[in-house]
Amino acid sequence: MPSLQDQLLKAGLADEKKAKAIRNEKHKKRKQQPKGTVEVSEAEVRARQAREEKAERDRQLNLERQKEAEKKEILAQIRQLVATNRLDRSRGETSYQFVHDRKIKKIFVDDTMVDQLSRGRLAIVFVNNAYEIVAEGIARKIMERDESSVVVLHDRKSDDQGDDDPYAGYEIPDDLMW
Repeated sequence: MPSLQDQLLKAGLADEKKAKAIRNEKHKKRKQQPKGTVEVSEAEVRARQAREEKAERDRQLNLERQKEAEKKEILAQIRQLVATNRLDRSRGETSYQFVHDRKIKKIFVDDTMVDQLSRGRLAIVFVNNAYEIVAEGIARKIMERDESSVVVLHDRKSDDQGDDDPYAGYEIPDDLMW
């Protein structure tokens, strides 16, 4: 069966020179095209995109798992700090009230603890659904890890006035009743 080009030549619609020029052009194009490059089909493109999307989802899941593991590790560190450094409140007779989650809470402590809590030398920490009292330094370490665990820690500088007290020179009368 003759080719379309042969049929056009026989019919007189094309001449031999033009046919030869077209064959030479096609031959040159085939020679110029590198042998390694093959047209990529749409299926391969979609498959590559799917692999890239899956890899991205895997990375995101991995990051979430790492964040969860870090949170658990931090919580374990806080629990250990509180367990080893909490103060004994078993002899507490005085109630100390404070605000946690917009609710007023009450714990029983002794008088020295009340004084130290108000001066910022002690702090109240909420861990394992319980309130514990720890020293200020331990509370600061806990705050570095998770600020929400420390419920009450008064600032020492604002409470202890010292030399800047404007009423330091005035004496309080003995018979003054509040």
